[in-house]
Amino acid sequence: MPARLSVNIDHIATIREARHAIYPDPAEAARLAEEAGAAGITAHLRGDRRHVQDADLEALRASVRGKLNLEMAATPEMLAIAERVRPHQVTLVPEQPGEVTTEGGLDLAAHGERLRDVAMRLSAAGIAVSLFIDPDPAQLDRLVEIGPGAVEGFEINTDAYTRAAGLDSELHLAGLRAAAEQGHAFGFHVYAGHGLTTANVGPVAALPHMEELNIGHWLVSRAVFVGLGAAVREMLAAMGVR
Repeated sequence: MPARLSVNIDHIATIREARHAIYPDPAEAARLAEEAGAAGITAHLRGDRRHVQDADLEALRASVRGKLNLEMAATPEMLAIAERVRPHQVTLVPEQPGEVTTEGGLDLAAHGERLRDVAMRLSAAGIAVSLFIDPDPAQLDRLVEIGPGAVEGFEINTDAYTRAAGLDSELHLAGLRAAAEQGHAFGFHVYAGHGLTTANVGPVAALPHMEELNIGHWLVSRAVFVGLGAAVREMLAAMGVR
């Protein structure tokens, strides 16, 4: 089966918050993305609320027809919100004040125990849990220690691959492939994302066991010129879905 596309609508909210306006509406963007063929929607509710707001999350939970994936830090505040809203999935991500975007994956060696406790609470609430990690075999080994009983899947950070070129790109792709194989062998669902575009997504979508790609910035940027529906369809074609 081809990998599914989850559209990250964060930067629809970024445009809105640039003017503190009521438009564009992330829930409307989610509707258009799903109508164009997206299998789900991803939104990152940050502690500083720089783009997605609490009300957006509530609206998305009420309207998204596919899987709603909430990206969040493993903080008490976010845990309480997730338990109240109950998205289909939570992807735990690292979050640093002042960062432009997520910088690297979770450090499971340093924070594994805390992440396991959060994952167990989310799982008890009926929420699937994924962890955003770098394609590092040591991190995959730590993921096993946290346990499939708490975590269902993991999202491979594709940032280094998307920034590379030529032979380096092939080496990073091989690292992604190894991570996908290792994670699948351990019993986890395999996802990926960060920096993916129509120019580089094909090899990632074709990786063994790849189930879902989370993509946002390129889609919103492309939508400025062609509309969100057309941008989603272009991405799906580049992924080999259509």
